Amino acid sequence: MATFVVPANVSIVEDAETLRKACEGWGTNEKAVISVLAHRNATQRKQIRQAYWDLYQEDLVKRLESELKGDFERAVYRWILEPQDRDAVLANVALKKSSDYHVIVEIACVRSAEELLAVRRAYQARYKHSLEEDVAAHTTGDVRKLLVGLVTTFRYEGAEINTRLAKSEANILQDAIKDKKFSNDEVIRILTTRSKTQLMATFNGFKDDQGTSITKALLGEPADNEFKRLLRIAIRCINEPLKYHEKILRNAIRKFGTDEDAITRVIVTRAEKDLLDIKELYYKRNSVLLDQAVAKETSGDYKAFLLALLGKQD
Repeated sequence: MATFVVPANVSIVEDAETLRKACEGWGTNEKAVISVLAHRNATQRKQIRQAYWDLYQEDLVKRLESELKGDFERAVYRWILEPQDRDAVLANVALKKSSDYHVIVEIACVRSAEELLAVRRAYQARYKHSLEEDVAAHTTGDVRKLLVGLVTTFRYEGAEINTRLAKSEANILQDAIKDKKFSNDEVIRILTTRSKTQLMATFNGFKDDQGTSITKALLGEPADNEFKRLLRIAIRCINEPLKYHEKILRNAIRKFGTDEDAITRVIVTRAEKDLLDIKELYYKRNSVLLDQAVAKETSGDYKAFLLALLGKQD
């Protein structure tokens, strides 16, 4: 469920005019930017961008990029984009940093089949390369096989489950972990082709047989290579996306030197989806409200913007 508050009555033209005034003159009125953009849904934000162009023949995104700075600018930029464009940008940035391949896994495994397809189309339109082409160009070996498989899949999204298949493939995963053959082609095939519902049945079968979840079984293995780390992330994103996002936030906030990029990514990508559930889980696991944790680790307009997206009223 979404966290931010959208007014009952919204005038797209007035919003565009407000943003124009906020960017005119000496200095930017950041509060006005927050008051509009942090309280509009994806459809409205798209309409505001179009209205701004129609009124002023200027790209609102580029204008805001030139007016705002630092973490606040990055957060606003990622928020104002359409969801598939935002994910395309996040994927492109992640590919430039080998330490951020988990973002590729996150996009591929948390998004629905249709959403992932839209991301791939947006990526190609924006960068004139396919996402899978760039993933392949930036990776090698087993990591390449896993990531290319994940970003190119179009998973079946129905509720049907083949219980016999789930048991069989749970055994394959058990054998792979037992033999420490994590990059087995069969493991990659299962994770990159099966529906999420089928995979969850497989993971449940693994737990029933082994008495522990597959993620815990993998956590018992030393993460001495990138493939095993990404494998665990893929399984967590498919099987327990709320827990995955809560952990991203927890680690970002507890880290020595707050990881603002991770905090921004989770809040802007989940604010219209399931951020309320993530907030509840965060409190349950940390005994601290996420709003309070974010407020403590951030400051200024960046802090105000994130808190608005989290649903905190002024």
